[in-house]
Amino acid sequence: MVSVGIVAGGPKDSLPELSKYKKEIDVWIGADQGAKYIVDSNLTLEKAIGDFDSLDEESQITVRKLAVSYEQHPREKDATDFELALLAAIDLKPTKIFLFGVTGGRMDHTLINVQQLYRLRTLEIEASIIDYNNHVTLYFPGKYEIQMDENLPYISFIPFSSPIHGLTLDHFYYPLQNKSVHWSNSLCISNQLIGKKGTFSFDEGILLVIKSRD
Repeated sequence: MVSVGIVAGGPKDSLPELSKYKKEIDVWIGADQGAKYIVDSNLTLEKAIGDFDSLDEESQITVRKLAVSYEQHPREKDATDFELALLAAIDLKPTKIFLFGVTGGRMDHTLINVQQLYRLRTLEIEASIIDYNNHVTLYFPGKYEIQMDENLPYISFIPFSSPIHGLTLDHFYYPLQNKSVHWSNSLCISNQLIGKKGTFSFDEGILLVIKSRD
């Protein structure tokens, strides 16, 4: 069972402390500027991939020297640096992928990066987007347990497809029972658990679950 951490080149101030995930992640892959973030965190850079147009010459030399594998692509190509890193991660057949540095910058990149959660879920790979203020995961229908995170107390349920049918929230401040939720409905924003853990379930649709803080 392999877990992979991919770090893309989003704003540095949006990143959590990467070293905190050292025990959870077996392989670190850096996309463009993300490779430098990994190096700066004193983590083993298993693979650096991208066009590296965001790095100055000195940083490129450092990344090339410290990366176990270095793969440079042309600037004009048919995929983002992050998607190239994601494909490299998928080739490792991981059970879990952590995505860092994929939010907080350009909105077009953020939206397409969130869509990658769907790709990974269809491949039966557990995946989450993690930044300084948010933890984002995508779910298919089923029943799931969710744990309290004191650093990210707010929990929101956002339709990735519409409608969501049969949404039930147990042990939440705002409970729900067999509710349908549609696009643009803000009913399920900023909920909170009332204990250490709770459950959510739904029968139809695709759901984004976001833990966050102010």
